[in-house]
Amino acid sequence: MSSNALQEWQDWRERRTAAVSAPYGPLALTGTHWLADAPGGRVAGLPGLWTEEGEAVMLWAAAADALTVDGEPAVGDTPLPGRRGRCPHRLGQDTDPAATRVAHGGRHLFVLRREGRWAVRDYDPDAPARRAFAGIEVYPHDERWVRPGRFRPYAQGRTLTVLHADGQRRGLGLAGELSFTLAGDEHTLQVAVEGDGSLWAVLADATSGTDSYRFRFLRPPAPAADGTVTVDFNRTLLPPCAFADHFLCPFPPPGNTLSIDLPAGERNRIVR
Repeated sequence: MSSNALQEWQDWRERRTAAVSAPYGPLALTGTHWLADAPGGRVAGLPGLWTEEGEAVMLWAAAADALTVDGEPAVGDTPLPGRRGRCPHRLGQDTDPAATRVAHGGRHLFVLRREGRWAVRDYDPDAPARRAFAGIEVYPHDERWVRPGRFRPYAQGRTLTVLHADGQRRGLGLAGELSFTLAGDEHTLQVAVEGDGSLWAVLADATSGTDSYRFRFLRPPAPAADGTVTVDFNRTLLPPCAFADHFLCPFPPPGNTLSIDLPAGERNRIVR
């Protein structure tokens, strides 16, 4: 085993564990609240009134709600025409749980939009899951799981409807196929392409649900111009829903369940 490869993997593991256990990392998520299910804008456990109006979320707050927007008390000063009371704050979709516009003390309230529906996620650094976290169980690093691969894009992107961790079926956008050889056999995964050109696969294997979590993610780097790409299964990841029940992770699409054992990468979350 290359000492450099092992050290790089160990450094990556440390960064990964730090990101997962960060104050507003996945372990801090305590709820995903869909505004369409909140009568009158009242969201259970959240102060203020939250309503969806087309391309934005409107937040109405009183001083007693103790909410802040952009670091300032979330109490408007200008009445809306035709409506009594104070004006709402107009909110768009957040991008980083650590830097949301709305906060309640140490909690960050993350505005999310999926397939035209709005939701608010509640991130609490004092979440029980974060307090109980003791690390991530991983398989030992093995260079045999670093394989050459090839990405073949589809002529047109496609969307498959797949089951998600919350029990709902939603679209999963896919851009092509990633092929590689394991134990002498060629395997193929359907993958998405991220904004930076890197690939993303949702996969399962013969260890899933027994020796490892029920499914995992794989994020190879951006392929070269000829489609070649290194696939390092030592960096197979647990999905966010392995750390908190309130994520909407997609299950593997058809064809993305490998028939072999894949004892590489992250296995499960460790709790105290």
